[in-house]
Amino acid sequence: MTTTARLHIDVHLPADHAQRALRADVIAGLSERPRTLPPKWFYDKVGSDLFTEITRLPEYYPTRAEREILQQRADAIAFHTGAATVIELGSGSSEKTRLLLDALTRNGTLRRYVPVDVSADALTDAANSLFGDYPNLTVHGVVADFTEHLHLLPDSPGPRLMVFLGGTIGNLEPTERAAFLRGMRDSLRPGDHLLLGTDLVKSPSVLVPAYDDAAGVTARFNRNVLAVINRELDADFDVDAFEHVAIWDDREQWIEMRLRARGPQNVYIADLDLRVALADGEEIRTEISAKFTPDRVRAELGTAGLGVRHWWTDTAGRFALSLSGR
Repeated sequence: MTTTARLHIDVHLPADHAQRALRADVIAGLSERPRTLPPKWFYDKVGSDLFTEITRLPEYYPTRAEREILQQRADAIAFHTGAATVIELGSGSSEKTRLLLDALTRNGTLRRYVPVDVSADALTDAANSLFGDYPNLTVHGVVADFTEHLHLLPDSPGPRLMVFLGGTIGNLEPTERAAFLRGMRDSLRPGDHLLLGTDLVKSPSVLVPAYDDAAGVTARFNRNVLAVINRELDADFDVDAFEHVAIWDDREQWIEMRLRARGPQNVYIADLDLRVALADGEEIRTEISAKFTPDRVRAELGTAGLGVRHWWTDTAGRFALSLSGR
């Protein structure tokens, strides 16, 4: 736990949480077929830097589109919510959130920011970067897995605005997504709001290049998950022996990222004493990224007990922010 005059951090994860979770995910995902790995393991230092590079690529529109909406609508969000507390799930560096914090500061209501992330260092760095620009802001960080620990959010002054940006909701399987939306709804009090970012269904000619760019940055990002397993679990994946694949599944309405074996692969993961034999062309699914229609967003939020009150898109209609409440 970290406490200063303006910063308090609650830690709800043990020091070995990441290692134990990685071991469990690798055993479960690579021991069964089809083989899978969760996308959260992309984001070591190398992976995070690669993703930052991805967000600047001409093919990758979501970050720019979401930022455009926030630039245009942050004051409206502040007006409609009057939020005293912003709770951000998966906060990372909190860069886009500054647009909301600025608007709520202008609105005269902002008092507290509650970022939730698995990294205490990331929370501390983000908080310290905010203090100079927001002299009246207090930060109550929470080191937790937001898919499991919403019930551990600290009590904060209301009304509160819960924020889940970046289209990350699309990385969850439908049943996981439904449970997570219910969990967010249960964490809100009357008068609170949820601001949710969702990527919208569009032509595969736009979607696929966003996950398979011409410069090959996303391919390096995808293969980096194998480098993480090599380093953390003493595995011997030949990272370059896997081809990056991105496909649009029209039935499920999501992008899948996969790693396809170029020739037979025999991998030994020493820390798990696990041998994994992959046939030529066999694939490991590393990410789904679901895309949504407006009706689907409203239906899934409605099933969770949340009503959409406002809906905004970027000028090109590629991405949406929805504001809902209990």
